[in-house]
Parts: sequence; structure tokens; C-alpha cells
Amino acid sequence: MPNVYILPDKRLVECGPSEAILRAALRHGIPFTHACGGNAICSTCRVVVVSGSAACRDRTPKERAIAERLGFSAEFRLACQTRVSGDVTVRRLVLDSQDLELADLRARGAKASRRGGLGRRARSKRGPRPIGTELPVSVLFADIRGFTAFAEALLPYDVIHVLERQLRELTATVERHAGVVTSYMGDGIMALFGPDDPEASSLRAVRAGLDLLADTDRRRAELEALYGRSCDLNVGLHHGLAIVGSVWGNPPTLTAIGDAVNLASRIEQANKGFGTRFLMSEATLTELGDQDLDDQVVVGRSFRCELPGKAGEHTLVEVLTMADRVVPQVGSERPR
Repeated sequence: MPNVYILPDKRLVECGPSEAILRAALRHGIPFTHACGGNAICSTCRVVVVSGSAACRDRTPKERAIAERLGFSAEFRLACQTRVSGDVTVRRLVLDSQDLELADLRARGAKASRRGGLGRRARSKRGPRPIGTELPVSVLFADIRGFTAFAEALLPYDVIHVLERQLRELTATVERHAGVVTSYMGDGIMALFGPDDPEASSLRAVRAGLDLLADTDRRRAELEALYGRSCDLNVGLHHGLAIVGSVWGNPPTLTAIGDAVNLASRIEQANKGFGTRFLMSEATLTELGDQDLDDQVVVGRSFRCELPGKAGEHTLVEVLTMADRVVPQVGSERPR
């Protein structure tokens, strides 16, 4: 008879060939949450398969419907529906009342219907993923350079007005290139460009970053006229793997964590030391090349440097423009 080792309880239970993990666990007194009574209309009995995934039988239609709705990757299963043919190790994911609130689809659906719209967003292909998934993404950080000095000479109302307008325009530009602003950090933003769009995420992120700089340039004259001073923008970009998911809120907010995010932040900060405006990682340039798109990006200087909090040296590349934005001059070759 197959055995299921359940974490964090560190309990080994026997599971009959036609018995779901949930039923076997309850039979052995393990406090498995199952708000809907094990009928696959919530996801509170969710587990992650730590080992032995090959022994887990295919998802039932009920489990498949919830997995598709929540964007479950293969390792996430519903204990009430999962049957096994061999030994497996699983970890319970709903351990207390706060976990229960996050995982109970019935309660979430009721709140969504009262708010109007969250349900539709949850079903959107581009909506936040309630379960964290490791994905290849392009992470962009943009920070308004010199805003602190700029703000010191303004009235508080003007500071908030200018910042609000700047952040709103940054967000609109990111969204125009199928990106998502995941957080606002003082006078800067973090944005994700994921794999959902058929066009390479790195190319969309580069185009967005260049448009952010162009928007800043257009705004500079206006700020000078209104306040007698202006500010600039720094952009940093990295392509790599990050854990993408959503944090609970009204509505849930998309977020990402991981080394790719930290590296993108450090790249943006490196602009100050090199006197550049837009830097990207070597990995981003490689990803562009893999997509046969490298000839579209016009790059400038490259820098080999250490980054705070990151081991070793990193190659950063200055982004200047896109080839299709360069106006050819008579007798000259296209810039590279």
C-alpha cells in the first residue's frame, strides 16, 4: 500500500489505491483544512508535492478546473482529489486561519461579487497568479533622479502633484508595452514584462524603458517653465527567473521576488556611478539575441563591475535607442 509522508506534521500515513490523500490524512488524525468538505469547490486542502510526483495520478476534472482557474503548476495538488500509486511526500499549505482566508475560493468569490470586477480579473489570462510560479520575466526598475532636490524647493502640494503625474505617466507607458507595474517605491517603480505576450518580454521592456526616458525629456521643459528646475530618470533592466505571484489585497497585487528582481534594482542604481540613463544586464542582451532581435537595439558602452550585495562581477550594457528610431543620415551607416 502506498505511503504518504505529510509535512510539516512529519507523519507517514498509508493511502489506499482508491483513497484520496485528504481522506487518508484525516483518518490518521492530521488536521487537514478542507473548508468545502473535500468536494473540490475550494482550494483549502492544497498541497505541494515535494517528491514522488510520478506516483500522483492525473487530476480529476474538478481539480483540473480549480488548477486552471488559479494557475497551479504541476506540483500543486488538491489533497481531496489526489490519489497515488506509490510513495510520495507532500506539504500542507493551509495551516492557520489566515491561510484559510487566502485559499478559500468560496469566500473570495463572495467578496468579488460584492466588489464587482475581481472575479473577472481573476479569470483574466494576464491576471495575478495566486500561487507563486517561477517564470522567465524581464524586470524593469525606473527611478526619478534628482527628485529629492527638486522637491525641496516646492510646496508640498506641488510635490505630490508632480510625483503623482510622473508615476501615472510611467505606469501608462509600461502598460502600453504589455508590462505591469507591481510596486511604487517613493519616486520610482518596478515593472514586470512576462512571457504571456508573443513578442519577447525583453524587447517590450527595452521599448518601454526608452519611452519612459523620452517622456521624461518632453516633461523637462514643462517642469523648468513651471518650477525653474527639473529632474531626470534612470532605468535598469534584467531578464531572468523570478517567483511571480500575488499578495492579498483588494484587489490582489501582482508581485515578484528573487535574484532577478534584486539584480534589476542594482542595475538601475548603477546608472548614477556611470553617468548613464539606461543600463541592462548581459543576460538581457543575450535573450534579445536568442530572439533574433539584437539588431534592433542600439547599445553604447559596456561596463564590467561589482554590484552591491551581488557576488562577482557583472557586465552591464548601455541602451541608447532602437534601430527603427534612428534617422539615417546621408553618407553614414546605421549606428550600432
